[in-house]
Amino acid sequence: MLSLFDEMPGWQSLPLPGAELSLWRHWLDDAEADALLAGLRAAIPWEVHRIRIYGREVDSPRLSCWIGDPDATYVYSRTRFEPRPWQPALAVLRSRVEKACGSRFNSVLANLYRSGQDSMGWHSDDEPELGERPVIASLSLGAERRFRLKPRQAGTREDTRVITLGHGSLLRMAGDAQRLYVHDLPKTSAAVGPRINLTFRWIDPSRR
Repeated sequence: MLSLFDEMPGWQSLPLPGAELSLWRHWLDDAEADALLAGLRAAIPWEVHRIRIYGREVDSPRLSCWIGDPDATYVYSRTRFEPRPWQPALAVLRSRVEKACGSRFNSVLANLYRSGQDSMGWHSDDEPELGERPVIASLSLGAERRFRLKPRQAGTREDTRVITLGHGSLLRMAGDAQRLYVHDLPKTSAAVGPRINLTFRWIDPSRR
């Protein structure tokens, strides 16, 4: 499904039946992406979040930090996350991402993948406070990693969409992407360096 953003310079539409998926492969140039990766890796107060998998709590296989406006509380995997305040670099970046994606964002989930052994399991960003058809903007910094999407229902291996997210790339998921699909970031045995992923969202406090 195409959107107006696919007609804008930089954006590339990616096929995802029934949903909107667009990629800007070099949204940030290498020099700016390098500086942002180093700065955020040092400045963000990274922590290990506890998540629930098959009925038990385990450490998340990555480092994370939830950042946002004061009322942007987020509930994920039955855990309530209170946002940490915006750092200056992230506040400026938010405005730029909003302009690029044509959407408002009041929060960002920062994930640090320390090596190829850090990962994200299959899931959808479909929590009630995100709304029915959320726009999710995902900025990647650092090592290239595979990002996969597959249909929620009756998906086969052939239905899986694989995207390589490179340094400075910006991915926009919208429409029914979260309702119809799940996505993940699998482990890799390749010797890859660290990667930071910033997923900007809009939290609606009235939906909690």
